[in-house]
Amino acid sequence: MPTKPRILILIHYLEIGGAEISLIGLLNAIDKNKYDVDLFVYSHQGELMQLIPDGVNLLPEIPRYSTLERPMKDVLREGHIDIVVARLLAKIRHRIYRRTHAITGEDASIFQYVANCTTPFLPKINDKEYDLAISFLAPHNICLDKVCAKKKVAWIHTDYTRIHINKRLELPYWSGFDHIASISDAATEAFVKIFPELKDKVIEIENILSPTFVQKRANGMVDEIVPQNGVINLLSVGRFCTAKNYDNLPFICKHLVEMGHNVRWYIIGFGGDEPLIREKIAEAGMEDHVIILGKRSNPYPYIKACDIYVQPSRYEGKSVTVREAQMLCKPVVVTNYPTASSQIENGVDGVIVPMDNRACAEGIKALIENKELQERIVAHLRSHDYGNETEVEKIYKLI
Repeated sequence: MPTKPRILILIHYLEIGGAEISLIGLLNAIDKNKYDVDLFVYSHQGELMQLIPDGVNLLPEIPRYSTLERPMKDVLREGHIDIVVARLLAKIRHRIYRRTHAITGEDASIFQYVANCTTPFLPKINDKEYDLAISFLAPHNICLDKVCAKKKVAWIHTDYTRIHINKRLELPYWSGFDHIASISDAATEAFVKIFPELKDKVIEIENILSPTFVQKRANGMVDEIVPQNGVINLLSVGRFCTAKNYDNLPFICKHLVEMGHNVRWYIIGFGGDEPLIREKIAEAGMEDHVIILGKRSNPYPYIKACDIYVQPSRYEGKSVTVREAQMLCKPVVVTNYPTASSQIENGVDGVIVPMDNRACAEGIKALIENKELQERIVAHLRSHDYGNETEVEKIYKLI
């Protein structure tokens, strides 16, 4: 009996996030009767670990890989002195780089410095040869340097025109892959603006999501979001980081309240910007209207319970939660970040509003007050299939 093709997928951890959720979708979509799938998670942490489907072989955690993002004092206490020194060297080199270069956009260049300095001190993942190895999140050094595979694919999940990277450092690693998978046309266009020499390597493979999976998990009950007469329940889900623009959300909400709408705007997520978001909630005086729910392992019942789902991002690759909200037939509002029109047909399956706080609020207000438009959007969502499990066929063709 011929052996099944071997696929290895690598990711940092499985905390709740769009890329991580789309990985669960990919793992569910791969036919385990025809392919052997190994999953290597650098650090076995995150609520999504429990959602790894049957038939996927989770490789054992290798202790040195779990040191890459943990506090350095803990790593030092465990005796990984070389990793600590490498991470400190990366910080020094990055600091020097920042002093000599103008930084525009969110600075993501530190991650490549850390990867370049630490990867040489990591062991090989195993001695297997795979038919295909997939590096699901950047930096991609580990897949390139520590895995044996006939073909290798690196994934793009963001708009590269909105973040700052050190192209000189990153180009050799992207160039080492046979293919670069992009989640949308808009994400491809942005990536190719930064790396025009890699244009011929890029293929489009959308985030794989299953309506059945989302709808089944949406059946749970939530106590926090309760329908009340005269109250509009808005919801946003995502990491507390620059890209999601949650630091401006309290001021958008303030405009809505001043426009006469009794809004409760709930936020699900976690991340380093939480203190900043809380500060802005207080500054805007929106403590009674903007409610941080924090991390939720299953956000779908909350999406199902809200009146309107809002994605107020500064930039996105292709938002997973927007499509999940569409699968749950919720009116969706997104700001006009560069890739928004690749996901929303304005006025048909959602609404695109300006990025400016007041104009954004006016756009949300217009949707709140236009019940006919809400009903049209919901009817459209109910009549369309937002699943795309067939995207997995594109991966099979790479083997």
